[in-house]
Amino acid sequence: MKALQLVAWQQEPELREVPVPEPGPGQVLIKVGGAGACHSDLHVMEWPAGTLPYQVPFTLGHENAGWVEKTGFGVEGFAVGDPVAVYGPWGCGYCYACSQGIEVHCENAAKVNGGAAGCGLGLDGGMAEYMLVPSPRFLVPLGSLAPEEAAPLTDAALTPYHAIKRSLPLLTPRASAVVIGVGGLGHLAIQILRALTSARIIAVDISEEKLKLAAEVGADATVLSDAEAAAKVAELTRGQGAELVLDLVGLDTTLAMAAKMARKMGHLTVVGMAGGTLPYNFFAVPAECAVVTPYWGSLPELVEVVALAERGQIRSHNAYYPLERAHEAYRDLRAGTLAGRAVIVPNR
Repeated sequence: MKALQLVAWQQEPELREVPVPEPGPGQVLIKVGGAGACHSDLHVMEWPAGTLPYQVPFTLGHENAGWVEKTGFGVEGFAVGDPVAVYGPWGCGYCYACSQGIEVHCENAAKVNGGAAGCGLGLDGGMAEYMLVPSPRFLVPLGSLAPEEAAPLTDAALTPYHAIKRSLPLLTPRASAVVIGVGGLGHLAIQILRALTSARIIAVDISEEKLKLAAEVGADATVLSDAEAAAKVAELTRGQGAELVLDLVGLDTTLAMAAKMARKMGHLTVVGMAGGTLPYNFFAVPAECAVVTPYWGSLPELVEVVALAERGQIRSHNAYYPLERAHEAYRDLRAGTLAGRAVIVPNR
């Protein structure tokens, strides 16, 4: 089968011929319907050798959905042909974090995965015709959603969902939430805020086109990301700032802007991994404003995200690419020309 693999650090991935995996006891082979392309993939490609505890080569793609193709001995609850979304972080299944479904923070990941975080992040992911999932517990059944539509839910929706849920007590009808960066995660964050809260939603981006998308998916106000952005948010929030500021970019400039937009006792939540730095001292953020860096999300939260999508309350705006054109997807992602999420469709 064909698979898009990272074979060396700081190099472009290669489309290679590799064997179709054979599921062993307790494992499930998935025919891939869609695999999302994420900015974190670009970071993985660009980091120097030794930065991450991953061994190359491995197949990219940590946002995946498809159909059960074959099951190993002892697998129950799934039949061939069942559509499923794949939870990407793969932990041990028995530590305290994993027992709560928070396998992204598995205490034994270094032992069970050799330091890999999950599919597409050190272990073979979904940018291939088939992928091997080590346990059926990582599969979430899909109802009416097509796998190619559902794939981005496993990260591009799950990550902001997890970030927003911890701030729900702050997001009352009088509150405001700012979303900085209306990309693959941002346009879903706006929809999640609309589905879960009655807070005023303010979208901030450098692109007028992406701000138009933000308004279409539920933002109450849009602000162009420039030198006046913080002042405009202050005006929209009656001079108080926002209870929640989600920085989905993470540059020096966006972090500095986010600190100016947050309010006292609010949350400044940094999701973007662009490598920026927020200078921190007693006066860096408003009094008692918490600065947090959430990561991905839990398996129970993915079940909830899929339920929101099944009910039509959130929808990922996707641009589809065949596996042979996966490099184009990453090129468009780097260029910032995508409105929504790039999804690789290997079996179309």
